[in-house]
Amino acid sequence: MIRLGLVLGALLAMPAHAAETGTALKADAIKAEPFRDAKTVATLAAGDKVEIVKKNGGWLQVKSAKGNGWVRMLSVRKGEARKATGDAAGLLGMASGRAGTGKVVATTGIRGLNEEELKSAQFNEAELKRAESYATGKPEAQKFAAQGRLAARQFDYLPAPE
Repeated sequence: MIRLGLVLGALLAMPAHAAETGTALKADAIKAEPFRDAKTVATLAAGDKVEIVKKNGGWLQVKSAKGNGWVRMLSVRKGEARKATGDAAGLLGMASGRAGTGKVVATTGIRGLNEEELKSAQFNEAELKRAESYATGKPEAQKFAAQGRLAARQFDYLPAPE
């Protein structure tokens, strides 16, 4: 009975769920929903602290002093912000060949395979060669376009997201 009381007391003393924290890497809009065209409810500035509530694809649901909502995953670094190193340190690292030594690189994968599929994936040389066989050069592409009476068009870059 005493043991049960001690265990229950220890469990109650523990935090219910330690939320993950993060820091805004750049200024970005906090959206009402995890969509680029969703209503903007607030704006994060670079360096703002956030509490990460949930992940949905390439979006993180966050709580911050400026508001709650959804921010693009690439705009937030999980954990504490790192102290920026000077340009000289970066140049010295490049010159010495030690630029990446001991550094952690974060990448983000959003579309495609889930975690289980990635873990069970196996290299398939035949499929790789098949995919590479679909590649074509610029002259072949231009010839194909001419045969289909396609005209070249110039497009401007899309505007930066809000």
